[in-house]
This record gives sequence, structure tokens and C-alpha cells, in this order.
Amino acid sequence: MIIRSASYICSSTSLQQCPKSEKPEFGFIGRSNVGKSSLINLLTGYSRLAKISGNPGKTKTINHFLINGSWYLVDLPGYGFAKVPLSMRDKWIGAVEEYILNKETLACLFVLLDSRHQPQKSDLLFMEFLGRNQIPFARVFTKSDKLSSDKLEKSIHIYNKEMIKIWESLPETFVVSVVNKTGREEVLGFIEETINKLSKPA
Repeated sequence: MIIRSASYICSSTSLQQCPKSEKPEFGFIGRSNVGKSSLINLLTGYSRLAKISGNPGKTKTINHFLINGSWYLVDLPGYGFAKVPLSMRDKWIGAVEEYILNKETLACLFVLLDSRHQPQKSDLLFMEFLGRNQIPFARVFTKSDKLSSDKLEKSIHIYNKEMIKIWESLPETFVVSVVNKTGREEVLGFIEETINKLSKPA
């Protein structure tokens, strides 16, 4: 997929504020500081499309970006650590859950996982939540440049071994590195393939 245009549309604090459109949406979510903004900028080719911050929990709204005039890339607030009051964090979680469960045009949710870390309980529980509610999602292992190829393979194997305990099959998986600019074509190719499938008559 060639990205010809990427434009910011709006930031929403609830599902009701999100764009009313039939265009497919692809959400990106993960624990704080997993490299979400950097990945979004890599995918779109626009270095400042998503704001990058050293402060975890920077994304506080559901942010829609229109790509090629035909689909939305949606930057969702991360889960896990964030230096905000619990009441505000609960509000974010509620808005994100409402979006995930009720946005009919959500074609796939990309769950970002830091390849350097062991399987985190918050990540595993979140993916279980998606599975129980039949939300289509894919795993994206980030920061792969921080590990040797052997350690990266071992890290993903540990994740697979943990998930296969309760999953019948594993979700689509991508490995990316913003530094090395790898994984971009694979993720965009998957998005293009998914859009093509959605556009075909049932």
C-alpha cells in the first residue's frame, strides 16, 4: 500500500464524538511507552502525525486520521501506567472500551507489545477481552531492533507458549522496528488486504 495522504480529523472522548462514516477503521493500542506514536508515524510516512512524548500515557483521546481518503487510522489511549488521577484513567478506559465494542466499522485492532519484555498480565488480559468479544485483532511486536534475532525469536516464542494455553489459534502477528524501518510494508499490506476483503460483496 502506498500512503498518498494522511490527515488528522478529530480527537474524541466518546464513541458519539467519533466520525460517522462507513470507512473501515484500524485501531492502534498498547501499554504506555510501547512505541505507538512512533509506529503510526512510520506507517504513514509523516514524522509528526502522532505526537511522540517521553511521558507515558500522553494519548488521552480517540484520535482519527484519514488515510488516502479511504480508511481511518485510529490512535487509542494506552492502558497501564499513566500519571493521571484514577478517575480520569477510568474515563479513558470506559471510552476506549465503548469504541472497541460498539464501533461497527472497526476492521482490526493492532495490539502493540514490547518485544523486550516477558508477557505482561495487562496485555494478556486485554487480548482475552478482545477474544471473548470477538473483536478482530493482530499483535505487533515493537522495538525489535533492541534484541538480537535469537532473543527476538525466543521472546515471541514465550508469548506464543503463554497464549496457546487458552487460545485455539494465535492472531496475525507482525514484528516492527521504527529504527530499522522494518515491518511497515507487512502491516500496510495486511490493512490493504483487509480493506479489499471488506469491499467484496458477501
